[in-house]
Amino acid sequence: MSISFPVEAPPLTTDADGMVRVGGTRVTFDTVIAAFSAGATPEEIAQQFPSLSLADVYQVIGFYLHRPSEVQEYLQQRKLQSDAVRAENERRFDPAGIRARLLARRATGNP
Repeated sequence: MSISFPVEAPPLTTDADGMVRVGGTRVTFDTVIAAFSAGATPEEIAQQFPSLSLADVYQVIGFYLHRPSEVQEYLQQRKLQSDAVRAENERRFDPAGIRARLLARRATGNP
């Protein structure tokens, strides 16, 4: 008896915004890799994100372990993009005193 070994692509898709998501869910590739890098087991990750199957988590981690330099490059690019968006938002919307402004707005009854 022989067994076949089909090659399966990892359950990763890129959405319209360029974000890589896992298994058709809203959970990002970045999130799974960050949890794994922080020491979470695949089982813990699947428990933390019930929309992910354990098999998908293992496949994503396997993809990462086979291509660490490519994944690190992707994660670095995502961080640069995130930092740029944050800087632009802070430039456009001054975060200084936001808590006081929100509390003042609440006190006057304006949502």
